[in-house]
Amino acid sequence: MSDDVKLGGLAMHLAVLSLTAIGGGVVLVAPDVHHYVTVQNHWMTDQQFAAAYALAQAAPGPNLLFVTLIGWMLKGWLGAIVVTLAAILPSSCLVLALGAFINRHGGGEGRWAGALRDALAPLASGMLAGAAWTFLSVAGAGWRGIALALAAATAAYATKINPVWLIVLGAAAGAVGLV
Repeated sequence: MSDDVKLGGLAMHLAVLSLTAIGGGVVLVAPDVHHYVTVQNHWMTDQQFAAAYALAQAAPGPNLLFVTLIGWMLKGWLGAIVVTLAAILPSSCLVLALGAFINRHGGGEGRWAGALRDALAPLASGMLAGAAWTFLSVAGAGWRGIALALAAATAAYATKINPVWLIVLGAAAGAVGLV
């Protein structure tokens, strides 16, 4: 645990990010949290961040739990609790308010819901691409890893292949040293 970690600043940063996390927490939060804790504040190394992310993803539960692990690594249990609440509460309140608004003004298939879905889809796609680039960079994937990620994304988009098979193929490529 680090004494120079400003828990309030990290919590505020995550609270603001949670309000813009379109498409799920990991899509936007992971690249920015990586930058905030490794590049901007030097509280963790790239390897520590990648390990925390991988460990949190291996555990059952929401994908956003990686911020809980980062909070715990930086400030113990207090950090885990504060960071988790900061990442979850603002976006949860926004979604509840937005859901109530949409239901009041035409329901889930009304004009507002369709316009919101159409506006946010390209934004979510861009954020997902940014998250993928961050993790490929942190992992030192190189051109082979980037090519494999692009091939998997293309296959997931263009076919009906179960994504589990793409994960298995990626793991096999890593196991035999292709990536």
